[in-house]
Amino acid sequence: MSPSDYPQAGRPQPLVLGSLLGRTLAWAPTQEILYRNERRISYSTFGRRLEQLGAVLQGLGVKPGDRVGILDHDSHRYLECFFAVPMIGAVLHTVNVRLTAEQMLYTVNHAGDKTLLVHTDFLPWIESVAGRLTTVETVIVIEENAPAPAVLSLPIAGEYESLLAQVTTPFDFPDLDENSVATLFYTTGTTGNPKGVFFTHRQLVLHTLGAGLSLAAHSNPVSFRADDVYMPLTPMFHVHAWGVPYLATMFGIKQVYPGRYEPELLLRLIAEQGVTFTHGVPTILQMLLKHPYSSQVDLSRLQMVIGGAALPQGLAQQAADRGIRLVAGYGMSETCPIVAISHLKPGMPTDNPAARLDVLSRTGFPIALVRAGIVDADGKNLPPGPENVGELVLQCPWLTPGYYREPERSAELWRGGNLHTGDLAYRDADGYIRITDRLKDVIKIGGEWISSLELENVLSQHPSVQEVAVVGVPDSKWGEHPLASVVLRDGIAHPVSSKELTGYLRSVIDQGLVHQRALLTEFHIVTTIPRTSVGKIDKKRIRAERKSG
Repeated sequence: MSPSDYPQAGRPQPLVLGSLLGRTLAWAPTQEILYRNERRISYSTFGRRLEQLGAVLQGLGVKPGDRVGILDHDSHRYLECFFAVPMIGAVLHTVNVRLTAEQMLYTVNHAGDKTLLVHTDFLPWIESVAGRLTTVETVIVIEENAPAPAVLSLPIAGEYESLLAQVTTPFDFPDLDENSVATLFYTTGTTGNPKGVFFTHRQLVLHTLGAGLSLAAHSNPVSFRADDVYMPLTPMFHVHAWGVPYLATMFGIKQVYPGRYEPELLLRLIAEQGVTFTHGVPTILQMLLKHPYSSQVDLSRLQMVIGGAALPQGLAQQAADRGIRLVAGYGMSETCPIVAISHLKPGMPTDNPAARLDVLSRTGFPIALVRAGIVDADGKNLPPGPENVGELVLQCPWLTPGYYREPERSAELWRGGNLHTGDLAYRDADGYIRITDRLKDVIKIGGEWISSLELENVLSQHPSVQEVAVVGVPDSKWGEHPLASVVLRDGIAHPVSSKELTGYLRSVIDQGLVHQRALLTEFHIVTTIPRTSVGKIDKKRIRAERKSG
């Protein structure tokens, strides 16, 4: 059989972000995209605004491969940049505005951003570092609550809405290679400068299809379909808000963007706009449940994917008591991010609350196209079972190829041909991944390894505990012992003491739920727990504060 038997007359369509839009604009042209309660645009208008933004950027000299940074709150404008910037061949840098001023400066310079789109709220930062921005040539100002200053240290191309309004003729996006880099953002680690994580058009499209397939194919306990109403509660600068805005746009779903995260406004938007699907870290769920206005809002239609940190069973139960349908998801910045979701398999118990919570608080079952392995220190695959804990490694089509301009860190991430997550895990008898801890967070007590996540989970179920963070701290006798920072629930008549929490640990040890050396836990009752820029518990800071006394 010769190659001529299979003639290549057609031209395969590249997997580029623009390919997610064609059906949507025809299927749901009048569907709405909302920004807070202040602006509504239809998908038809959205498509036209993408053309206008593409024309504006090209007119400013943005070329394929140039980096374009955005500093904005979660908005329809951000969604427009998700598409229009990569669709002209440029690279969208979603700047993490919660980093320190110096870290933000490092990321913009390291990325080599040529153009910045900046909300007026972030212009003071621009002014404070203008003399040290080494590559920025022009700024597009996003005016919302305040006008831009008459004079800015960097050249101003104009105001976002005014520039778009000046484009009155159709604009054709260029043909692109699907392997062109589309997005770039920076993730912080325990040491060193933030690392640039990047993804291609092809990877973003495949992630959208893979995550969409899993969320649409399963309904127990959470699904995501075309009749849902979507609002992100993960910042859009963080891994494309977990990639769900791309999926929501492909489905033609009603979308609600909340701007700055103000708890009462979020709850009002959920109630008034009928939000049925969201996602975020456990902290954001805690915030919604604790806010005084929460009691006035019916949350029984809300579905939520929890990721970024383990889902404590105590928090899962609080959400269930309000009727919220939760599911745990797993991913990281380097994985685009979704690689596993804890949907219930057919036949799993749904009427037993304890069994249901157990499944939903597992890390997740790998979604389609994801290959997950658990390996020992020598890279050998380990069999299922809680006695076979090793590092979780991954293969799938949407994992970052490496860190931007960081060959040594990239080689370490991909050593042995697999992406190394840095998470300790095992695969259970049902095939679910169960994260036991981060490699850097596991606590070694007298030669025994203790999981900080396991301790957090059991302590979260104490009736007086609102949230808890556990880290290992130096111990002259044992090497390390656990330190638990505990926030108590509001309205507790008799605040629990460290002695009572130790007694509670003794009772769960007797049930075999946690290692007996958990009794060495040192408790600190605190009012708040430090968070990272994306709302995760900042264990590095807790250790540093403990060390400094």
